[in-house]
Amino acid sequence: MAESKELKVKEKQELAVKAEQTTPGPTFTPDVDIFETEKAITLLADVPGVKAKSLNIDLRDNTLTIIGDVDPCENADEEDILIEYETGRFYRQFTLSEVIDQNRIEAKLQDGVLRLTLPKVEKATPRKIAIQTA
Repeated sequence: MAESKELKVKEKQELAVKAEQTTPGPTFTPDVDIFETEKAITLLADVPGVKAKSLNIDLRDNTLTIIGDVDPCENADEEDILIEYETGRFYRQFTLSEVIDQNRIEAKLQDGVLRLTLPKVEKATPRKIAIQTA
């Protein structure tokens, strides 16, 4: 008989430090995973319900800002009975170091996960130096 395990759902985390907002509704901090290789840093951000047209990725003054809006699921003619999935805005900022080639950053949104590829500049990429003999 297989052992039953409780499924634990991680609740959305509201933005801890809020600036004055100009839009109504809650603002959430998307969970991220960050991976590094010799050539790039990859950032995966969970933004469930955000569509590409509602996603804004802005880069200025070495600050990368991710903003994504989630539209409510219900239609105007429907009555709410139970709402467990909160809608609102996702917001997160990252400060980029000089090792990132900011002109080559790529973004891909698939199945509620934003994948940002942050390539490193050539001078930051480790390489093996060939030794020449005379």
